[in-house]
Amino acid sequence: MSEAPDRPHRLSPAFTLVDRLSELSGRAAAWLVVPLIFGVTWEVFARYLLNSPTVWAYDLAYMLYAGMFMLGAAYALRNGAHVRTDFLYNGWSDRRKALADAVGYVLFLPALFFYLLALGGFALHSWQIGERSVESAWRPPLYPFKIMMVVAMALLLLQAIVEFFRTLDALRRPRGA
Repeated sequence: MSEAPDRPHRLSPAFTLVDRLSELSGRAAAWLVVPLIFGVTWEVFARYLLNSPTVWAYDLAYMLYAGMFMLGAAYALRNGAHVRTDFLYNGWSDRRKALADAVGYVLFLPALFFYLLALGGFALHSWQIGERSVESAWRPPLYPFKIMMVVAMALLLLQAIVEFFRTLDALRRPRGA
């Protein structure tokens, strides 16, 4: 039996928690730009003015940038910032938008789940062996980076589930409501 459309969803407290986690991860991700700017600026200064490039700048840059991108994904989904064909989507009715979103989530959710499982296995193995980068002389540990990827994917999956339920609620509303 479906709920009345004007009542909040029975999972609203869980939705609110996931939304808050997504907001928090997005704000944390935004702050990663600060050390990224300092690291890249220092590398440019050291390389071109001191003629002494660093061994750590490349690793720092890709890890921080990837962290910003991945930890910001759930925030972007929550705030409708992911890529879609806006010139079509914006002209659609709310019901048609909800239907398109629901179909998208039906396809998106299993992929996210299996991606999370795969990442979890990679991160666990990386942590167990104390994996380090072999690409540079600095050899930073990779397992914190891979664990962050699992956390980011879990947040994205949770937010996608919440958004899927929201689209189902929108589809249950009577037309014109």
